[in-house]
Amino acid sequence: MCEDDHGNGMARRALFVTGAAVALTLGSVSFSNGPAAEAASNQETKTVRGTLPVGSPDFVYLPVEVPHGVREIKVAYTYEKPSVPAGTMGNALDIGIFDERGTELGGRGFRGWSGGARTEFFLRGDDATPGYLPGPIRPGTWHIALGPYTVAPQGLPYEITITLTYGEPGVVAQPTYPPSRAKGRGRDWYRGDCHLHSWYSDGRRTPAEIAALARAAGLDFINTSEHNTHSSHAHWADQAGDDLLIMLGEEVTTRNGHVVALGTDPGTFVDWRYRARDNRFGKYARQIRRAGGLVVPAHPHATCIGCGWKFGFGEADAVEVWNGPFTPDDEVSLAEWDNTLVAAVRSGHDWIPAMGNSDAHRDPDPVGTPQTVVLADDLTREAIQAGIRAGRSYVAESKLVSLTFTASGPKGEHAGIGERLRVDKDTPVTIRLEATGVPRCTIRFVTDQGVLFTSAPVPVSGSGTAEWQTTAAYAAYVRAELRHEVAVGPLPGALAAFTNPIFLGTPGEQE
Repeated sequence: MCEDDHGNGMARRALFVTGAAVALTLGSVSFSNGPAAEAASNQETKTVRGTLPVGSPDFVYLPVEVPHGVREIKVAYTYEKPSVPAGTMGNALDIGIFDERGTELGGRGFRGWSGGARTEFFLRGDDATPGYLPGPIRPGTWHIALGPYTVAPQGLPYEITITLTYGEPGVVAQPTYPPSRAKGRGRDWYRGDCHLHSWYSDGRRTPAEIAALARAAGLDFINTSEHNTHSSHAHWADQAGDDLLIMLGEEVTTRNGHVVALGTDPGTFVDWRYRARDNRFGKYARQIRRAGGLVVPAHPHATCIGCGWKFGFGEADAVEVWNGPFTPDDEVSLAEWDNTLVAAVRSGHDWIPAMGNSDAHRDPDPVGTPQTVVLADDLTREAIQAGIRAGRSYVAESKLVSLTFTASGPKGEHAGIGERLRVDKDTPVTIRLEATGVPRCTIRFVTDQGVLFTSAPVPVSGSGTAEWQTTAAYAAYVRAELRHEVAVGPLPGALAAFTNPIFLGTPGEQE
């Protein structure tokens, strides 16, 4: 074993630009010219140590010169986690790897990322650690990617051990992917959860376990969304079936917010190495769409470091308003989303539909809490995406909750969720909600003017109906919320369900 001390880590460096992001590259690690040098063990190992100071760039690259004849690369790392005062960030160091094709933005050389979920990984032709891509170990300059997510005032001392194993390469298998359609029921309401994590990123469940939980939760479709890797795409085919559509995607986890790439083409990787100030997000949002996916900002007001959404909503196809068990940050997201609806009807611009997902990682995180219920022409990727994009959907806390929400006029005019009821501004409109599975919940109708109707609690049977009369002059849109009862305090209870809006009247007529 050889060792290389990189000292401070900033002393031996080269700053370079990948697109717009400034990164740090350390001195390179070199091995022998082939297996002859280590014929006895068929392996070579080197260890690198260094310290990253406060203020390190978002990404630090350690070049590794890989010779011919390598069968497997294995990387293990550790770093110190000193105690820090309350309110001060400690050390957190993510890791991944790029192959000889380089580290340029766009990820042509991307071979895997595990963030902070693992302390070691390997790659070879026929297999790789979850989160990483199997494939040829070609000679050239590879780069171990370090992401100093947070750095303590004392600095971040690290140690990286790289082991090369020589020998004949493993056979690279051709990936198989789940089909883009399931049997379906024709035009109907389909239930889905589009934000899920398996052990291919920082989750703890296998694809088989997630699929079983999805079926138990009454879901018709799911979307894979591992952090900054598409490595799981080739591991879901066996879990799909006539009863479960499995779409493929990624949670693009930047330092300025997370976005779910929903239903991209198999094998699509979306880079995450940029901040809002770099003006790169639009490029990658367009890449998601070119790959057949939707752009869905996730948990925009979550309190975790780097989770707050700072890219704006100009590129969003939908927004994840409800993430996991309903919490105060979801309440903030709901209020902000409602403000975007108001702005849309005032300006005449397009509106952004809302959705909800579980973001489940491990036990006891429930899959399908919440779930987005979508009116789609069939159970296919394209039909589900069309329903989400059009806002023909509502969000429910579980499979037990079902809603019917409509607006109708006096001459038989009718509109459902995500649609527009075109009537004169002074024509009476009847708003009607029918709900099941919501015992003792309160029904609220929310408009661009705020909450204008609140029902008595639904009976303990869980089934209830509410009607309200309004006009397009009084309400440019109406959406429904079902809230659990609350014991004390002025705040409303947690959501049991909410709908996307129904718009009333002719656009601009309320002006």
